[in-house]
Amino acid sequence: MSFSIAVQTQDFDVGREYAELVAGDTAAGAVVFFVGRVRDMNHARSVSSMSLEHYPGMTENILQQILDEAKVRWNLIATRIVHRVGELHLGEQIVFVGVTSAHREHAFQAAEYLMDFLKTQAPFWKKEHIGDSDYWVEEKEGDLKALQRWR
Repeated sequence: MSFSIAVQTQDFDVGREYAELVAGDTAAGAVVFFVGRVRDMNHARSVSSMSLEHYPGMTENILQQILDEAKVRWNLIATRIVHRVGELHLGEQIVFVGVTSAHREHAFQAAEYLMDFLKTQAPFWKKEHIGDSDYWVEEKEGDLKALQRWR
């Protein structure tokens, strides 16, 4: 698998993503992955579903830039980013970030870095649905602060 990204509407299989991430690789002593899901609450509001929009072409280019930067910063063996778009319901998977490295420090840091950049720099727009109303989700101050540690 090496280093790859996917932006897609269909769900992904975490077990398959993991298996492909480590396939044929005995040098990876560390595998770290994160799966983000649609939760039922945000800012004390009950969420019923969400919609994720993106700018095709631009999104993939930005994700590739983020991935390339992680490869420069850490000694990585393989990385996989899968981000879903479209209408998503409670409990559905949104994002998979998987990283392998010879050592856990590199894998953990790279996975955090990738998620921090996905949350703040990738061109995805999230709209949460609450009963009969919708609202666009704005950047959170905590996400922006997390991003600053990598600069």
